[in-house]
Amino acid sequence: MTRPLTAPADIRCTGRPWVGRLPGMEFFCYHRDRPGSLALRQELVEQHWSYMDRYASEMIARGPTLSAADRTPTGSVHIVDLPGPPAARSFAFDEPGYQAGVYRDVLLRRWRNVLGRTMWEFPGGRTGGTRFLVLGLGPGLGSGEPADLTLPADRDELIAYGPLLSDDESTWLGTAALVRAPDPETARAVLTPDRYADIEVHHWQFGGRPS
Repeated sequence: MTRPLTAPADIRCTGRPWVGRLPGMEFFCYHRDRPGSLALRQELVEQHWSYMDRYASEMIARGPTLSAADRTPTGSVHIVDLPGPPAARSFAFDEPGYQAGVYRDVLLRRWRNVLGRTMWEFPGGRTGGTRFLVLGLGPGLGSGEPADLTLPADRDELIAYGPLLSDDESTWLGTAALVRAPDPETARAVLTPDRYADIEVHHWQFGGRPS
């Protein structure tokens, strides 16, 4: 059976404190693009940025996933601190791209900021090297034990890292990480391979308005 996570203390925050904010309910949101929606995505980019401006102070990490072949967007990742699940659902489903039909599906889960900081505090900066989203999907309710609840030994290349959880944080559902790595195989090795039903690796880059 899946072991319940009976308290937030089961997943301890490690690393630099998240300066200026008290930890709240953190959520991982991944909008996956619908095939053929690139032109619509580009048309709505200003509306998307304006919408996300409303959540600037709550944002932990953000940015698009990209095709390995031609680096075109394939989805949008946002990790954000919100009051609770209803606010998270509003965040995900009121987004202009979702409303217009850009996305084929949305993965929305509670998440815990094990690094204790935002992506803007990543020592490696916004650019340089190749960055990936590593998404480990757990085996499902009723099977498996929680995995990778603590930081890997080599944490210097982690941009964001934490478990995916049920709305009440009682059940582990997987792990989501943003990592700088030389190739997808190295990025995938951040997670324990035999503890997940599937591990997805997507090219990813820092998002937000161009500076």
